[in-house]
Amino acid sequence: MKILSSLRWSLSALAAFSLSVAQSQADGFQVEDVPSVTAVPPARMKAKTILFSDRASDKIADGETGLMRFEDWARVEPQEKRFLSLFPNYAEPKIKVSVHGIEKPYTEKLHMYVAETRFLIAKPADSIDLTRFVSLDVLEALDPSIKHKRITPDQARPNFDPQSAHNRHPERRWCDAPQTICIESRYPLEGRLPIGIRLANKLEEGGKKISEFMDFQTEIRVLPKQEIDQQGLASLTRIETPVAGVLEQTLFDVNQVMQFGKLLAVLQPHPADQAKTVVSVLMALGIETDVLQQKKEFANVPVLRNLIPVQVLMGKSSFNTGNSISAGLPSYVRNRIRTIAEMLDK
Repeated sequence: MKILSSLRWSLSALAAFSLSVAQSQADGFQVEDVPSVTAVPPARMKAKTILFSDRASDKIADGETGLMRFEDWARVEPQEKRFLSLFPNYAEPKIKVSVHGIEKPYTEKLHMYVAETRFLIAKPADSIDLTRFVSLDVLEALDPSIKHKRITPDQARPNFDPQSAHNRHPERRWCDAPQTICIESRYPLEGRLPIGIRLANKLEEGGKKISEFMDFQTEIRVLPKQEIDQQGLASLTRIETPVAGVLEQTLFDVNQVMQFGKLLAVLQPHPADQAKTVVSVLMALGIETDVLQQKKEFANVPVLRNLIPVQVLMGKSSFNTGNSISAGLPSYVRNRIRTIAEMLDK
């Protein structure tokens, strides 16, 4: 029964990133949806406004899900693929699957969820300290419902587990880079989602149970000046001023059906006002394609019709709740970017 694997996919995508959303929606930054963030010049940006686009209307996006095939994304947006993949030359993983006891090679096809955002901070770019995000205390303060613990390079699963070898960085070990923190996180799903999980588990007697907790490993780092690709990032953000700082968060292991995730925050001086900073934040999730084809299996089970993976992921299920991860990916991403903006603005 493929229902369980589909549900695991949708829940894992919701819990992909560990810099969690604070619950407060007090007066502060507001989110404005636009067709393209990079098409809005800095001169037209407004204070306390986050420009947001999750690319659901792109020509290469699937009309029903809003997701893009990895191969199309890589072809149309090569700079995004370079900076937002697990590493620059990342390709859809080739793994081995067992069919009737016989191992066969299999290419794990992926679909991408990509969000691009941009906002202004009323501070000079060189005065903003990104290293405060590389802190366990900050992560715990952002959302007490997610529990974190530091891990060493030897505990990063792709570094030692043959089954995760396709997610190994080709040039270094995860968690070995300077100005880096690596964490293992656990998030208990909230609201009505645990009820749906228990229901699905009852229908799958004797099968592998879905956990009500999401467990994942991430690396968070501030790029050293010598590693910043000035020309490449300027091409990505379409702002020509020098990059003053880069924060990178990489999801390299998750216990569900998703291959990778990346958050990239780029700080640049405002072209016309050095007292302001333009912050570009991009997020990408690489989601396994085969689960997208299992919608009918959910629709044919009356009690699970509202747990169709895409509906849960996109916040269109009656099981979605709250303002954080369990609300669905679009709400989660918007709220999380708002939290990051407000922290940078302090």
